[in-house]
Amino acid sequence: MKSSAKVIASLNQVLTTELTSINRFFLHARMYKNWGFERLNEVAYKKSIKDMKQSDKLIERILFLEGLPNLQKLNPLLIGEHSEEMIACDLKFQLAQVSELKAAIALCEQEQDYVSRDMLTEILEYEEDIVDWVETQQYQIENMGLANYLQAQIEEHD
Repeated sequence: MKSSAKVIASLNQVLTTELTSINRFFLHARMYKNWGFERLNEVAYKKSIKDMKQSDKLIERILFLEGLPNLQKLNPLLIGEHSEEMIACDLKFQLAQVSELKAAIALCEQEQDYVSRDMLTEILEYEEDIVDWVETQQYQIENMGLANYLQAQIEEHD
């Protein structure tokens, strides 16, 4: 089923962001794990896996629409050097992703590609939940102090 070039380009743009997100959250996960912040590692790792699954859906949709998925391009990763900076980078990245998804959804609506629109809406809902989680982390840092926040991220082992 052939789709408009605009929709294919938009889906590829979203795919690029998802592929970028896989790498950034996987690296953040491993940095958190290295520092002993197991709770942050777990969230970032699960996010990278979810992004991989979302990328797979985008790739399949682009192929179905007779487009060529572009897996060769990545955006800047926005990697922080310490936990507070990493969380700030996460928020910046996520807010840009939410904006991009809203534009892609609007385009799909305009082009009457309701299946792509619904798929992107599902991704948007997940990404908005991540924005909420990141904002909660920033709130906790602000109110608990960084040291107490980080202590709460360490998982105790038996």
